[in-house]
Amino acid sequence: MKYISTRGQAPTLSFEDVLLTGLASDGGLYVPESLPQYSLDEIRSWRGLPYHELAFRIIQPFVAGAINDAELAQMLKDTYGVFGHKAVAPLAQIDHNEYVLELFQGPTLAFKDFALQLLGRLLDVTLAKRGERAVIVGATSGDTGSAAIEGCKRCDNIDIFILHPHQRVSEVQRRQMTTVLGDNIHNIAIEGNFDDCQSMVKASFGDQSFLRGERRLVAVNSINWARIMAQIVYYFYAALNLGGPDRQVAFSVPTGNFGDIFAGYLAKKMGLPIGQLVIATNQNDILHRVMSQNLYEKQPLAHTLSPSMDIVVSSNFERLLFDLYDRDGASLSTLMAKLNNETVSLDEARLARARELFDSFALDDAGTVDTIRTVHDQTGYLLDPHTAIGVAAARATRRSAVDPMVTLGTAHPVKFTDAIERAGLTAPALPHHLTDLMQRPERYTVLPADLAQVQAHIANAVFG
Repeated sequence: MKYISTRGQAPTLSFEDVLLTGLASDGGLYVPESLPQYSLDEIRSWRGLPYHELAFRIIQPFVAGAINDAELAQMLKDTYGVFGHKAVAPLAQIDHNEYVLELFQGPTLAFKDFALQLLGRLLDVTLAKRGERAVIVGATSGDTGSAAIEGCKRCDNIDIFILHPHQRVSEVQRRQMTTVLGDNIHNIAIEGNFDDCQSMVKASFGDQSFLRGERRLVAVNSINWARIMAQIVYYFYAALNLGGPDRQVAFSVPTGNFGDIFAGYLAKKMGLPIGQLVIATNQNDILHRVMSQNLYEKQPLAHTLSPSMDIVVSSNFERLLFDLYDRDGASLSTLMAKLNNETVSLDEARLARARELFDSFALDDAGTVDTIRTVHDQTGYLLDPHTAIGVAAARATRRSAVDPMVTLGTAHPVKFTDAIERAGLTAPALPHHLTDLMQRPERYTVLPADLAQVQAHIANAVFG
């Protein structure tokens, strides 16, 4: 399979090259030239497969020619074998025909484990094959960093640097990153917000001269196609466990960077009957304003109880826009230049196509806390704040009472005790493998939001 840039000016790449490239040279994001298509009969035949076997069926076409089948099958078995629940992504019912897909059963208790546990293995195999060593520089609003570190900490061919906004992630999130003390692991707390971190990562990909031409820079954020690819699987898994493909399923997705919900859009295009995708956001609601008002306008970042969605610019939205603008890279380049610098409305006909599948909803902190409390009072089930926003969005926008509605449970509530306690509830205990987390020694460096200083720090750590 070949991969093309959303902006049309970068070279077409293989899976291996896309894995190691991240952002395209023209500033765009890589997407497959075409998607595998599955018939209802083929999807139906996958019922009852263990998660790792289903993942093989869905992922294999994307990596064909780069990873052999036996190696991929073993990699997937190893990746999902470390999850804390044998179902890997179990469904919890919270109301009639309404479910939470628990995507927090991985080592770092967040949905990002599904992709990043696999990404680390893919990177190490690919770099070893090429005889290369790479540098990962990633930005995190909370969960990506710990999942990336956990997925890459044993990699022989990688040095990893994760930037997080200083004092703006939860304590559990921070400690999950900063207590992993491998020689190849470096945490940087940036005196700024997530968008400052992400901007510096993007700038570093645009000019990698600080690595002296001696190392390749690799992305672990959701701009890396492999992240999206791995997330497609659990849409199929949930649907198959709820009667799919013989009935439609709807999904509500807490999202900041649009990567997780874009994976659901791809599942739909690949043949899975999905009747509705709900974009669930917090006060940082640029996606909701686009979908509901056709207004793309950056606003100041609000710091909320759902920090993983505290994002001003949703990078992966570009991948959807590429399809809406008929995969015309030149048109999209022009549009993206405007989106980054001014208030923009999309072409109404193109937005109407998106609205056929997508709905959106935004919820503030008070509503988030109220949803956590209400669901717990009614069911005894405890939601983290991101998942609570997803549940509220599902209930506010649901189109069909017949289609099962699945909210993606993106994180374990133990990671966000402030929200739980604000709802008047008792925060859960840390899972067994993290019981001593608060006693583990931390290591991280605090730096200003200054690109030159951050790059100098990275170069010094890599080259000495």
